[in-house]
Amino acid sequence: MFRTPNETENKRWELMGFKSAEKVFHRRHYKYFNRFLKVFAGIVFVAIFLPWTQTISGNGFLTTLTPDKRPQTIQSAIPGRIEKWFVREGDYVNKGDTILHISEVKSEYFDPQLLSRTERQLDAKELSVGSYKEKIKALETQAVALTRELSLKTEQAQNKLKQARLKVISDSIDLEAAKTNLAIAERQYNRTNTLKDEGLKAMTDVEEKSLKLQETQAKLISQENKLLTARNEVLNWQVELSRVQAEYSDKIAKARSDKYSAQSGEFETQAQVAKLENDFSNYEIRNKLQFVLAPQNGYINKAIKGGLGETFKEGEGLVTIMPSEHDLAVETFVNPIDLPLIHLDEKIRIQFDGWPAIVFRGWPNLSYGTYGGKVVAIENFISENGKYRILVAPDPDDHPWPTGVRVGSGAYTIALLEDVPIWFEIWRNLNGFPPNYYQPEVTKNSSK
Repeated sequence: MFRTPNETENKRWELMGFKSAEKVFHRRHYKYFNRFLKVFAGIVFVAIFLPWTQTISGNGFLTTLTPDKRPQTIQSAIPGRIEKWFVREGDYVNKGDTILHISEVKSEYFDPQLLSRTERQLDAKELSVGSYKEKIKALETQAVALTRELSLKTEQAQNKLKQARLKVISDSIDLEAAKTNLAIAERQYNRTNTLKDEGLKAMTDVEEKSLKLQETQAKLISQENKLLTARNEVLNWQVELSRVQAEYSDKIAKARSDKYSAQSGEFETQAQVAKLENDFSNYEIRNKLQFVLAPQNGYINKAIKGGLGETFKEGEGLVTIMPSEHDLAVETFVNPIDLPLIHLDEKIRIQFDGWPAIVFRGWPNLSYGTYGGKVVAIENFISENGKYRILVAPDPDDHPWPTGVRVGSGAYTIALLEDVPIWFEIWRNLNGFPPNYYQPEVTKNSSK
């Protein structure tokens, strides 16, 4: 329904009869509100030109700076069965203290006298090696003796052969002499026979010369036989010399073959000795592994395997231990877009879970309850959570971290970058731009 101005004015004046309407429609409040808007606009205008520190935030947790000081799981290098526990959860242990005793579950290690019997086998094999060495020495002596005997026998046969050859020469000379005597006897016989025909010699002289001729012929035949016998003797001693050399060469070769066989047996036995020594060392070390020891000073956190008689495999975790002496660090994660802005030795502010803090990200000097740190390691490969891992150590120039923090508790990190106006930071966030590319002064100076 259409209302006239007079009706609206009448309604307004009707409300003015109430105290609340008088306070609301009083014109003085408009003036105060306008002044407030002007002052607020002035303050906002001035504030947007105030400096603002750009930051990179990340969430992480407390860890240790060195890997050997982090909580670790104690494992067994051999499979076994739990026989006895020597500690309880929360106990403090020193390095080398016994945590639990285990027993063997493999049948080849059940023998309680395995070490002593292996040691006896090792001693027997070592004695066998000594016997082989003595046999090799005896065979070497035998080969030397045979070589010396071969030399003597060869020299003896050579002397006999030389004598036979000299006898052949002597018999050859005698044969030539016998031939000469035969020729002389033939001439004498012919001459005497001629003189007998002329009547100058008697028949008896002819008979004597004939007899002498026959004797000379017999001596010639005998001397020829002696020469043939001497020549045959030469051949016999040549054969004997070859036989002696062949016989002793075979004996020497057999002695050396036996020596090499003994050496082969020695080497094989030495290999068996080395294997037994290896087995003995392995058994000895394995016996020591039946007692699980503390690798360092620390506190027993949790028994992964409990009870008695429970079996486990090699490499399976048995109990966790937290080192008592450790150097704290914060392991935090940043987005890949912020990784180029993080540098080694860069200052980081940290807020620990459970510790009261008032944080002004843009004005870190006004924050309270945060602690200083510096970047000591930057991971080069992205983590499973899609971020990059950063390791932050305590800043020695800042106040120390609280002593009550524990490894594994949460931490919130803030990396401080460049100072920019607030209006620029608002504009950057509205447009989704990353912080300004930042390089610390140390890096700039070193690059120069």
